[in-house]
Amino acid sequence: MYKAFLIKYAEIAIKGKNRYLFEDALVHNISEHLKKVEGTFHVRKENGRIYVETEGDYDYDETVAALQKVFGIVGICPVVLVEDEGFERLAEEVVSYVDAAYPDKHFTFKVDARRARKNYPMTSMEINAAVGEKILEAFPETKVDVHHPQVMIHIEIRPMINIYSTEIPGPGGMPLGTAGKGMLLLSGGIDSPVAGYMIAKRGVTIEATYFHAPPYTSERAKQKVIDLAKKVAEYAGTIKLHVVNFTDVQLHIYEKCPHEDLTIIMRRYMMKIAEHFANEGKCLGLITGESIGQVASQTMQSLAVTNEVCHMPVYRPLIAMDKQDIVAIAEKIDTYETSILPYEDCCTIFVAKHPVTKPNLKHIVKSEQKLGEEMEALVQTAIETTETILVEAE
Repeated sequence: MYKAFLIKYAEIAIKGKNRYLFEDALVHNISEHLKKVEGTFHVRKENGRIYVETEGDYDYDETVAALQKVFGIVGICPVVLVEDEGFERLAEEVVSYVDAAYPDKHFTFKVDARRARKNYPMTSMEINAAVGEKILEAFPETKVDVHHPQVMIHIEIRPMINIYSTEIPGPGGMPLGTAGKGMLLLSGGIDSPVAGYMIAKRGVTIEATYFHAPPYTSERAKQKVIDLAKKVAEYAGTIKLHVVNFTDVQLHIYEKCPHEDLTIIMRRYMMKIAEHFANEGKCLGLITGESIGQVASQTMQSLAVTNEVCHMPVYRPLIAMDKQDIVAIAEKIDTYETSILPYEDCCTIFVAKHPVTKPNLKHIVKSEQKLGEEMEALVQTAIETTETILVEAE
């Protein structure tokens, strides 16, 4: 019965003179997501509202599922659009809508009319009362409840009158592509895909860097990360994934440096390499899935020492989140089951039995000096032999 969807947004509405840029980005992103759905769709904006209008047959559930992955949308309302042909005609359309949308009429309701066109001959209160009366006449089993209605019937008086009673939650956030680009350090764990999702939700386009350590990590571990990137790409769009062969760098650190410093030093070199690709891709910052105190390399002291090698900002969207909160988001975006597959990444292969939790920067720098000039050549080789994959949502 629905030939259109009313798309609601939130934060975009307070963007002032730049608002149109965010609206245009949202319209573009909706159009891109709907290309994957069978059917013909037309997306347009009109006075603070965005509409998706359908042409011919389409899959309702697939359309809603696609819209629920577009950042910037807070509500998806299946809507009936009718011409303004006077109140009697409007009342008939509302009654027809209620009849089709609710086969069981045993419910309480409230009519909520709003006039974007103030020249409409009836006030909002008059519309509420008159339409409510028509519904009660047509369906005596219904009842009015203005405080806690089971069904809220919205009528918006616009160039085309909008009638709707359902608002399906969207993902919220800001339209993708409105906040620059960042480089995600993507591992096979639970946290980093969630960090990518959360930063993309704020409008940031992402690339990703994954550190692979063959033969210590398998091809299945690499495929696991690609599969995670595909899941994140459902929300964040196509992701350029840099797969860095990190084995020789790790082995050199393992051979030359004190074992309690391994994790911190390896992390510092990961940041250096990721920053190289971030600069190439014109990214404005690095993104990690770190949360304070979760593991030894994520204490305040460890994060400070890791940050010291970076020349660009490091964004950590999970920094103050508990693990169960992160897992809940991973389950929501369908990355959790992939993340817990038992294929180890390079972070878990060379782990010290007693890693330092409060590293001293001077000590770490002194340990790194033992790596010598050979380390520069190994890092350069890792960069030159990196495999780049364009990962798209399935």
